[in-house]
Amino acid sequence: MAEQYKSREERKRALAAKQPKQNQGSKKTKKPRSLWKKIFLTFLALGIIGIITGGVTFAVIAASAPPLDEKKLKDSFSSKLYDVNTNEVTEFGEIKRQYVPYKDIPKILEEAVLATEDARFYEHKGVDFIRLGGAVIANVQEGFGAEGASTITQQVIKNSLLSSDKTMTRKVKEVWLSFQLEQKYSKQEILEMYLNKIYFAGNIYGVQKASEIFYGKKDLHDLELHEAAMIAGMPQSPNNYDPRKHPENAEKRRNIVLNLMAQHGFITQAEADAAKAVPVDSTLAPLKEKANPYHAFVEEVIEEVKEKTGLDAGTAGLKIYTTLDPDAQENVEEVLNGDIINYQNDNMQAGVALIDTQSGEIRAIGGGRNQPIGGYNYATDVRRQPGSSIKPVLDYAPAIEYLHWSTAEMIDDEPYTYSNGTPIRNFDRRHLGPMTARTALAKSRNIPALKAFQEVSKKEGPEKIKDFAKGLGIPLNHIYESYSIGGFGEDDKGVSPMQMAGAFSTFGNNGVHIEPHTVKKIVLSDGTEVSLEPEAKPAMSDYTAFMITDMMKTVVKSGTGTAAAVPNLNIAGKTGTSNFSDIEKQRNNIPAGAAKDSWFVGYNPNYTAAVWTGYPVNEETKKDRIYLTKTEQQYAKRIFKEVLKKVAKGDDSDWEKPKSVEMKRIEKGTGQLASSYTPKDQVSIEYFVKGTGPKVVSKKYTKADKPSGLQVSYNESSNSISLSWNYKDGGASFQVSQSVDGGSYSTVQNSGSMSYTVSGVTPGATYRFQVVAMVNGKSSNAAATAITVPGSITEEKPEEPEEEIIEEEPNTTDEGKVEEDSGNEEENNNGNQNGQPGGIPNNGNQNGQPNNGNSNPNGNGSGNQSGNNSGNGNSSNNGNGNSGGNGNPGGGKKPEDTTPLEPTVPVPEDTGGAPVQQHEGQKPEQ
Repeated sequence: MAEQYKSREERKRALAAKQPKQNQGSKKTKKPRSLWKKIFLTFLALGIIGIITGGVTFAVIAASAPPLDEKKLKDSFSSKLYDVNTNEVTEFGEIKRQYVPYKDIPKILEEAVLATEDARFYEHKGVDFIRLGGAVIANVQEGFGAEGASTITQQVIKNSLLSSDKTMTRKVKEVWLSFQLEQKYSKQEILEMYLNKIYFAGNIYGVQKASEIFYGKKDLHDLELHEAAMIAGMPQSPNNYDPRKHPENAEKRRNIVLNLMAQHGFITQAEADAAKAVPVDSTLAPLKEKANPYHAFVEEVIEEVKEKTGLDAGTAGLKIYTTLDPDAQENVEEVLNGDIINYQNDNMQAGVALIDTQSGEIRAIGGGRNQPIGGYNYATDVRRQPGSSIKPVLDYAPAIEYLHWSTAEMIDDEPYTYSNGTPIRNFDRRHLGPMTARTALAKSRNIPALKAFQEVSKKEGPEKIKDFAKGLGIPLNHIYESYSIGGFGEDDKGVSPMQMAGAFSTFGNNGVHIEPHTVKKIVLSDGTEVSLEPEAKPAMSDYTAFMITDMMKTVVKSGTGTAAAVPNLNIAGKTGTSNFSDIEKQRNNIPAGAAKDSWFVGYNPNYTAAVWTGYPVNEETKKDRIYLTKTEQQYAKRIFKEVLKKVAKGDDSDWEKPKSVEMKRIEKGTGQLASSYTPKDQVSIEYFVKGTGPKVVSKKYTKADKPSGLQVSYNESSNSISLSWNYKDGGASFQVSQSVDGGSYSTVQNSGSMSYTVSGVTPGATYRFQVVAMVNGKSSNAAATAITVPGSITEEKPEEPEEEIIEEEPNTTDEGKVEEDSGNEEENNNGNQNGQPGGIPNNGNQNGQPNNGNSNPNGNGSGNQSGNNSGNGNSSNNGNGNSGGNGNPGGGKKPEDTTPLEPTVPVPEDTGGAPVQQHEGQKPEQ
């Protein structure tokens, strides 16, 4: 039966309900399809816009690129070097180049270069997009500039026509010009340009000259496989891969090139392995050409320009404005190679780095003694253990910076061990007991240095010390306890004079570090100026810099660095000496007292100099003496002195105390404020971070209270004079001294009585009296009075009033002048605590012969209240050997001023918490 509907609308609704539901579903799926379509079209449009925009941008940048200049591509232009006064010093570049055509380049050298620099050179059209893709991924992951993708063609363009700025604009120009270069020149011509332009260490350009200088081979076809691989590998980092200076680094680099040659099928793996077996320095030619006075500096300039800009200074036609002081450079060369110092051995080497303390500008570089051109630079390339010269950097400065130590921080120089139980010893195997940080640094004691290092490590973590050193330009891979005394491990072989100069100049520059540099700016061939001055970076607080500087002034004034002192110059500095390991001592027959390295690093407000001395240690020199004698260990200080004496002549500048530092008069051995009665020789001026100085005044040398209520009277019936007085403390004794009519005082009574009577006095005479209290071995100021006895005249003279005794001014020192620690923290009061009673008082002069009106006694009277001690710190004396005696303080002869030898750094077998390592120089000194 047909369905019945009441209306037409009802029928429509019924039919609609019977429709399949998939229709509804299909409507729902249409919406996302439409959305994705819109997204796709949007990105397509953006992509097209981006391509168009990128193309336009590329075209605009490319249009600004310089034209291909054949003269610049094939010829090289020498650069001019200007000194700090903008005077031209030298021109360099062309003198060490010999052009070689492509036909004279052997296949083995070409393949070594291609395998290393651009294996697809003969396949791409100037830009290797496959290699570029890998570099793009690396740059996205690690940051722009993380990996390069430059082909040989691009390198020719960059070195000849463009700067080396890592910018997109420069890269676009480089790509555009590379395509043009490939269209205009053949692959062989481009490779010829490249091989004649590349830079090698020692101001050498081109493979022909490199072959001659390094291997003595004028014909490139005479090169062996291992030599060709070395030449191909050096240009990536010419100085670091120099086989003369860094044979280990050079060998690793050469072997990488050999592996790449085998990987790309240029040689077999067997041929690569055979070449690797050849020692990298076995066929090197000896250097013959002697360096001029500026050679070491010029070489550093070339390296710096290359590192910071990528430009080869010998080919780019630059004007290079440097920091060179010609007079200082010539002086350094004269000190190293002239007759100023009578060196015992011509084989002994030295490196000197002289920089401006405030700007970090390098004024002179002493690369070595009698060095040939291209020779080892002992100022910048050497890495030797710093010994005790590192103590300010790793021990005391971090303690001041992070723990707010003062220069008076007390440290016990006692038998001690590293954290793992390995003993640490001082150079003299002695222990001097408690001493200030100032004294510990001045005397270069190892145990206090380790304690400072450990304290910072415990409270702040060892990484804090590592970061502190890095901020001063001394990067470390590890930080072990042995580093505290300069015993570096295998991964941190040592430091260079240039690094040490940069670190110490930071102390002298109020804690601001500026990387040592030789170049201020360069001017490109098109007139563009490029500044190469580094940024100044705060490395520590100004209080740390000032306090460390003041401590190191003591090193030079009275510590291990006195031989480096220059009259009228304010110099701060530190000595350092390292020893040989037991194995080296046995192998090389090293005598006792010999040293491996000797350092002095010092500065005044305007100049900083770091000096290293020692002997080369390699297979060639092992047949010669390789250790420093005791006399030679003084040379580093003498070299420093001669250099500073000339460059800083007349410079009396000094450092100003910053507001973050407070100065205190400290009583030695107590850590407390000195009192007004503390003897002058027991007071030192010390510095504290503001607000941390001591508040308690020492009572060690305070005086007893003066007797009060002193009364004098004359008894006519007995013809006598009576004295009486009061005193608040029991157990006191009193010394009464008497003078008649202005004569000398004499002691008339020593007892516990508080009265005294003089009988049979002379009529008309004037009697004067002084009464001094003694309590627990300490004396008081004198109470005094006078009276005139009536004469034959019946009129009685009035009683004279009690005399006022003027107390001596307290012993003080001039503000800012540091009373140097004697180095002996034991109490040594020279037999008298500055005016202890032991004899007859005088008239206000605490030493000398007695007369009337003195507040303190000399040492010529009874002098036996506490025995006869003659200079060993008791309260009384016998008049000799004390500050209140017969005018000969101390009772002894002043010792001769001798220059101490810096202790060699004894480093433990185990590094104190670090894995046990038998590092060179890391055994306790015997």
